[in-house]
Amino acid sequence: MANTIITPSVIAKEALSQLENNLVLANQVHREYKKEFTGGVGDSVSIRKPVKFYTADGATRVNQNVEEKSTTITVDERKHVSWKFSTQDLTLSIEEYSERYIKPAMITLANTMDRSGHALYSRVWNSVGSPGTTPDSFADVAAAAQRLDEMAVMADNRTMMLNPAAHYAVAGDQLTLDAVGAMGSSAYKDAMIGRIAKFATFSTQNVTNHTVGVATGSPKVNGGSQEVTYANATGANTQSLVTDGWTNSTTGILKAGDVITIDGVYAVNPVPGEGTTGKQVMPYLQQFTVIADANSGASTGPATLTISPAIITSGPFQTVSAAPANDADINVLGTGGTTYPQNMGFHKNAFALVTVPLEMPDGAAFKARESHNGLSLRVVKDYDIDSDEDIIRIDALYGWDAIYPDLACRLWG
Repeated sequence: MANTIITPSVIAKEALSQLENNLVLANQVHREYKKEFTGGVGDSVSIRKPVKFYTADGATRVNQNVEEKSTTITVDERKHVSWKFSTQDLTLSIEEYSERYIKPAMITLANTMDRSGHALYSRVWNSVGSPGTTPDSFADVAAAAQRLDEMAVMADNRTMMLNPAAHYAVAGDQLTLDAVGAMGSSAYKDAMIGRIAKFATFSTQNVTNHTVGVATGSPKVNGGSQEVTYANATGANTQSLVTDGWTNSTTGILKAGDVITIDGVYAVNPVPGEGTTGKQVMPYLQQFTVIADANSGASTGPATLTISPAIITSGPFQTVSAAPANDADINVLGTGGTTYPQNMGFHKNAFALVTVPLEMPDGAAFKARESHNGLSLRVVKDYDIDSDEDIIRIDALYGWDAIYPDLACRLWG
């Protein structure tokens, strides 16, 4: 049986299939394809956040201001894979051509896309686990599930991404509990976890490591009443926090992705209660993630931090029990200068991947673009007359964002 001539459309379809098969994180998040997108690298797509209300008391109607916020995803990732091949290779079967070229190319592209998504850990403030200790039990994973439950995160479509060390440690613990029972002998041989503590669990080498900033000194809040309203918070739910007491004149006193707590500032149940201050106070301090690297100044070690979530003390978007007091102590999670894996448990809507179609070049005859299930790829082939070789490239244009970081929780390793 003669082999079918491989067309650009055939290559694009096969590449898209192989890409989706090899994605891990990107297959577990909200994915959107923007066919109407007409911009380029660096342009943004706007996403509107849902409105929240609170329950009013009594028969008299209480009007509530509608405060809508939107966030944007910047399409800032333009990646491609390219290779040369002989003209005879185009007469291979698609299975042979895919195994030789397309599959390894898409494994590389899939890993690149997933790594970009894992970097969003720095936007997530909820954190559990013991920094410096590899999660190795059901209880470790369940701590992340418990935090999501307490934060009223939906129980469906939850995923846990573990680095290989944590994955096999947790798998070993589960198989010890049930080596020949419900999990079965095949799970024992393959060290599989499957679903655990409401999470579909995956092992990936793309889990990002975080290095804590210098984090020395005796940091404190510099000035009380540093809360904001939801209307005055940024669309990314961030604000500035003025602090001092850090070691003087230190570059990188904190790094983006560091997690801090403030004495006296407790977390609250995010589901609104009655009235504007009816949220239940949780028995632990609210955690904040540092959004941008911060340096300390001279004399009193001042540093202005950009943190998330914003400190909101009332209303349907309340995030904390109270505003921090002047001179309240600040605590940094982990040891300064130390690196920790950032395993993550999250709901599908915590993160979003948006792919957009690339323009088709007028000068190329061998070209195709395929989109399916929230992904888009473009294939272009050209001929190098000097080497008598064909050159092919497969491109993707996409952007990641943490659209609802409150639906995620880090599990420090």
